[in-house]
Amino acid sequence: MSINSETEYKHPQGQELANLRTVQDRELEEIKCHLDLVLLALEAIAKINSEMIIQAAQDLQLESVIGDRLTFWGLRSSHPKQKTTGEEKKLDIEEARSLVLIICHLANQHQELLRRGVSLLEQVTEQNESPYKTALLSNYLDRFINYYQKRIAYPQKSSAESLSHLAWKLLSDLLFYSGQNGHRLLWGAILEATQINSL
Repeated sequence: MSINSETEYKHPQGQELANLRTVQDRELEEIKCHLDLVLLALEAIAKINSEMIIQAAQDLQLESVIGDRLTFWGLRSSHPKQKTTGEEKKLDIEEARSLVLIICHLANQHQELLRRGVSLLEQVTEQNESPYKTALLSNYLDRFINYYQKRIAYPQKSSAESLSHLAWKLLSDLLFYSGQNGHRLLWGAILEATQINSL
C-alpha cells in the first residue's frame, strides 16, 4: 500500500514524521505491537470506534493510506499476538506513520478526558487507594483488560496486575501524545522500543 510521499502526507505533521529516521522491515512487527496497544488504550478510555478512526483519517487527509473500515480492521487484526485466523496483513511504514498521526489526533480531541484520568490516577496512587473507587478509572481498566484478552492474548498469558500496570502506563502516555508534539513523542517511543527489543 506504499504511495508517493508527495501525496501521502498533506498534513505538516505527517511530512515531519516522514523526514525522521525510517525503520527496517524487521522493526515493523514491533511497531505494530506498540501502536495496537496504544490504540487499544485510547479505545478503552475514550470509547473510540472504527468510524471515529476513519473520520480522523479523513480529517488528516490520510484516507488513501488507511482506506475503509475493512482495510483498517485488517491492520488491527495483524497484531503478532492477536487471536486471529487467516493471513496477516503486513503493516508498512506509511501506514505506521499514519496511525501515529491518527492516534495523536484522537488523543488531542479527548485531551481533557485523558487529563482527568491521569489526575485521578495520581490522586488514588498518592492516597494508596484502589482505582476502582473512581468510575472513570474503573471503567477504563475493565474495558482495557477485556479488549486485551479478547483481541491480543489469552487471559492466562497475562496477570491482572501486569495488565493493570500496562493500562496505567498507556493512559499516562496518551496524555503526552495528546499535545502539540505528540506525534514526535509517540514515534520516538516506538523507535526506542524497537531498538531495545532488538538488543
